[in-house]
Amino acid sequence: PIDILLLHNRWATRNILETCATLQVEQFHQRFEIGLGSLHDTTRHILVAMVAWGDMLAGREQRACRVSEDCTPQQLLSLLDEISDDLHASARAHPHDEMVSGSLGGKHYNLPRSGVLTHVTTHGMHHRAQCLNLLRQLGVDPLPSSSVMEWIMLAA
Repeated sequence: PIDILLLHNRWATRNILETCATLQVEQFHQRFEIGLGSLHDTTRHILVAMVAWGDMLAGREQRACRVSEDCTPQQLLSLLDEISDDLHASARAHPHDEMVSGSLGGKHYNLPRSGVLTHVTTHGMHHRAQCLNLLRQLGVDPLPSSSVMEWIMLAA
């Protein structure tokens, strides 16, 4: 299940970012009253979270964010595979029933590795759903595929 969650997370995030790459810059930054407020802020947040949780899973200090504050969908796409590969490697490097510790937002945590893995993938799913809502409000049709079942059926 962890491999499915991580591989799906990459695929679905790529689909959202590829769709965002077809938008005008103003649309990517357009403000909405949902979630983080824009496709830019939401997609950037997904990748930043993957880096932060990947660092915790790897037992590293949280690294300076390589995802710029004012990034384009193309820049996010160029980082996605590297960030996803690192997260996947960190997930596979240790037994999932171990505890992992690290700091986020200045607070120290001891958490089950499996819980962190579940969180980072469902966190992405939650924010991708917000992105689908924003894309729908911008008139994008068809919306990008993003569900686990769509991914499984396309792979079959």
